[in-house]
Amino acid sequence: MKTVTAQQMQSLDQETIQGIGIQGLVLMENAGRGTAGTVLSCCSSMLSTGGAVIVAGPGNNGGDGFVIARHLVQAGFEVSIIQLAPHEKFRGDALVNLEITKKLGIPALLWCEDQMPQGIENMLSGAGVIVDAIFGTGLGREVKGRFAQAIELVNRSAATTVAVDIASGLSADTGHPLGCAVRADITCAMAMPKIGHITWPGSDYTGELHVIEIGIPGFLVEQAGINTEAYGADEFKSDLVQRPAGGHKGTFGHVVIAGGSRGKTGAAVLAAIGALHSGAGLVTVASAASSQPIIAARLTEAMTCVLPETTDGTPCQAAWDVFSELIRGKRAVVAGPGMGIDRDATEFARRIVIETEVPVVVDADALTAMVRDMTPFRQKAYAGQLILTPHPGEMARLCGMTTGEVQADRLAAARDLATDTGTVVVLKGARTVTAVPDGRVWINMSGNAGMASGGMGDVLAGITGALAAQGYAPGQAARMAVFAHGKAADMLANGRGPWGWTAGEVAQWLPRVWGLGS
Repeated sequence: MKTVTAQQMQSLDQETIQGIGIQGLVLMENAGRGTAGTVLSCCSSMLSTGGAVIVAGPGNNGGDGFVIARHLVQAGFEVSIIQLAPHEKFRGDALVNLEITKKLGIPALLWCEDQMPQGIENMLSGAGVIVDAIFGTGLGREVKGRFAQAIELVNRSAATTVAVDIASGLSADTGHPLGCAVRADITCAMAMPKIGHITWPGSDYTGELHVIEIGIPGFLVEQAGINTEAYGADEFKSDLVQRPAGGHKGTFGHVVIAGGSRGKTGAAVLAAIGALHSGAGLVTVASAASSQPIIAARLTEAMTCVLPETTDGTPCQAAWDVFSELIRGKRAVVAGPGMGIDRDATEFARRIVIETEVPVVVDADALTAMVRDMTPFRQKAYAGQLILTPHPGEMARLCGMTTGEVQADRLAAARDLATDTGTVVVLKGARTVTAVPDGRVWINMSGNAGMASGGMGDVLAGITGALAAQGYAPGQAARMAVFAHGKAADMLANGRGPWGWTAGEVAQWLPRVWGLGS
């Protein structure tokens, strides 16, 4: 599902109006009528008990609200309007529809100063449905004054809130509130979802997302070069290849996991469990010598390999000689879970990244090892073959940014690192972002807050390695792994409760996710 920025949507609107000749008034009518239809189908009982209040701002979003008001009145429901700008502030199509509401006698209360008129609070608190038509996707400044007051009152009301195109105050490009934002129960996105609907925290302000067809020709969308997509169950099923009935363990690849040092054996074990439950034909865990017996005792279906170690129980520099022999003929490597970050372990991790010729999932301690010198990522020979899986803190160190800067625009951070280094980047967190070197980005739609516990990233690394070993292209393997991981957690949450389960339990549910493609 393609997902657009505010500028991309504006360009599509303009090309539709100016290039194709579909008038803006037609697009506004389609937007308002479609949203009114959603309100009628989803909120009929609330409309019957409390009617609807349309809160209209001064732009085209307010114009959409006036169209919605007309259609709800024609459907027989009580409707009133809170108009947040004087008549003379409206222009073009919005003005046309404002004047229609006046001629139809739809009651309106004008709020044009910071001082709130009497009756506003009662109107909103008593409404069954509030239609938020204050601001659209073009908002680029902090919300203040009466607009902020109106948003506060909308959020305080017990009414069902329906946002027109986007929750007012929410950045369409980053999903962050611009000072404050409406928390909608339902959002009716015009033509296409916006990035701010899909990314976190915007997803928390959007509620149930409906896409309203307004008349943008499909070929314009195809020509627009949109390179950001929401990745959900339909996209996952499309990517998932059915396994051949005559396949054997050699058919489905051998993944090697390099990690597991003294005190950190669990990370390597979880990565192996993730790989085993994701269809890899064979899994081997290569770990520091003193950790190998612990790992072998916990993994009956995986093989293990002993690596020479330092006195601290991490792989020493001589480990590369053993490892380079081990990975001959293997199809993917996962480097980092529990590996350690001392000098020897760091050098070992860097050699894996630099000298391994199959896809490598660079995770955890291996990411830390790469921070001091990113040059190997930029070598042409490895373009697209490395999959980096940082959490926001690791991402900040890789990019020379603060964690806050990364979180302020997660898509830009992931896309920039992927294009700069020629790697696949998986920026973990709520609504995980996967970016590939050519600039394409996928926003994951699965997962929940119960995943905020130790070991989840290790399982994800193992899933990713298993898919790469089965022959999926690195970018495809990454986005599929992220969805499958989150979907398994969603299934577990539905069956067991919203949180309190572990990373290993999520891995146990993965086979049910692979069954979605059958």
